[in-house]
Amino acid sequence: MKDRSCQIKVCGLTVVEEAVACAEAGADGLGLVFYPPSPRCVSAGVAREICANVPGGVCKVGVFVDAPIDEILKMVELCGLDFAQLHGSETPAAVEALEAAGIAVIKTLFTKRKPFFSEADSYPASAWLVESGGGTLPGGEGLRWEWSGVRGLAAGLPCILAGGLNPQNVCEAINEFAPAAVDVSSGVESAPGRKDMEKVRAFIEEVRNANPYSAKGRVFQCRK
Repeated sequence: MKDRSCQIKVCGLTVVEEAVACAEAGADGLGLVFYPPSPRCVSAGVAREICANVPGGVCKVGVFVDAPIDEILKMVELCGLDFAQLHGSETPAAVEALEAAGIAVIKTLFTKRKPFFSEADSYPASAWLVESGGGTLPGGEGLRWEWSGVRGLAAGLPCILAGGLNPQNVCEAINEFAPAAVDVSSGVESAPGRKDMEKVRAFIEEVRNANPYSAKGRVFQCRK
């Protein structure tokens, strides 16, 4: 019988010990931000150290915003990333080029700016992350939005739900949206880029207690 539980990505990690602790607590994917304006941006050296110490089977996701293809390829190789998450206005051609190079791509879609949810079919990605896009930075910035309005998207595609999630509302979000995975960052932090492990464990426990998801496919399966 296939595992139908909702998967978990903890994003915006900046400290090796916290990344390892999140993996050991049950995270399926860990996000490393390579976007200098973000307070969670990490250097290549820190990202490489995190990836080298994360237990096997936990996927490492590099988050990029309108970065050149060659820069993404270089970082994937240098750090040993399993996924490239494209969080800007990247084109379908960019996604296609990375997938052709053997890199699994997560393309972010937004409710309040392009690319919109309705453009999902244009992107030949491995998975789609969905959030509001209403903040000053490309990330969710802890902003909650109406998850249930795009439930149909998750019924046909492997979707990751992000934006405003925390231990108090993630169970509700899973029940409303039925995603393949959920993505959390600020909702489990003590400060930008610093994870509060009590919050992380509480978040993971709530996800495990939620109803099984009904989305198509699973996201975090490392190719390497």
